[in-house]
Amino acid sequence: MSSTAPRSFRVGPRTIQIGLGVLWLLDGILQLQPKMFGAAFADQVIRPSANGQPGPVAWPIDEMARLVSVHPATSNGIFASVQILIGIGLFRRDTVRAALALSFVRACGVWCFGEGFGMLLTGTASPLSGAPGAVLLYALIGVLVWPGPVTKEYPGSSPSAVAQGPLGELGGRVIWAVVWLGMSGLWLLPVNAGPDGVGNALTTAAGSSPTWLAHFQNSLGGALQGDGLAVSIVLALLSLGIGIGPLISRHATVFLIAGAALSLDYWVLGQSFGGIVTGIATDPNSGPLFILLALALFPNGAATDLVSSPDPRLSRALAPAPVGSGGQSDLESVVPVSAAAWTV
Repeated sequence: MSSTAPRSFRVGPRTIQIGLGVLWLLDGILQLQPKMFGAAFADQVIRPSANGQPGPVAWPIDEMARLVSVHPATSNGIFASVQILIGIGLFRRDTVRAALALSFVRACGVWCFGEGFGMLLTGTASPLSGAPGAVLLYALIGVLVWPGPVTKEYPGSSPSAVAQGPLGELGGRVIWAVVWLGMSGLWLLPVNAGPDGVGNALTTAAGSSPTWLAHFQNSLGGALQGDGLAVSIVLALLSLGIGIGPLISRHATVFLIAGAALSLDYWVLGQSFGGIVTGIATDPNSGPLFILLALALFPNGAATDLVSSPDPRLSRALAPAPVGSGGQSDLESVVPVSAAAWTV
């Protein structure tokens, strides 16, 4: 009686592309909320991004807010339509490239004018509240899973969904490291490392949360008052380890799961699920994007499955081909089977 090896958890590039499509579609739906067709879009979404920015950055944001406020319904309708179009385009294989290209343009505009470069230039950016900005992650993930025939594997790893992208496996892990190392540095900013930095961030987030979550955020924020420096140092070190782990360790999965889990905590406690209950949220914030990025880098482990498979042909796969067989070994009959797993 033969046994079958358990199928490994696999994430292919199409899975990530479709995940991006779902999030872009959600953004478009959120853009259709009634408040977004009035003055709230310019006054409560765009204009606040200019606060604390250097003059050359604040001016174009203010101008964008002014232009949108002249025809808020028309402007918002266009923005919503573009995001919905991107989402639908990512669902279809034949329009993925066009949708990703459009998403890069849209992401660049939103990151500059809607998110104020993730507030990185103000000295007030915090990973807890979504820095470096959700829309920047849309663009980075889109680049990593851009359709292409090239496969660039990272030595000692099993290819992930990004292996066939233009940056390859190593490029994906470098981007992961840069983002997490950047967040590690953000935790050491005075606004975050101050005695009340983390506590104040949590109580501020409670203002856009449902009642049950706001109560917990206020309680936790009060308990952390005065301990901001210790908490920020711990989170900075944790972010540092999560960032460099996949580059230096063969056990990248541990660090990817840790990053996804920590991002989920940020999303709930610091981002209040992106404030989607407020009526003026334009996206679910960065939490889901970090989870999607972790999935894009998740090792598929095909090499391990191939070795551990009970298929009897594998015991002869590495042996020299028999004389008179035309040079064909049993491995050639197995490879097509395993290669099909990469089409997820």
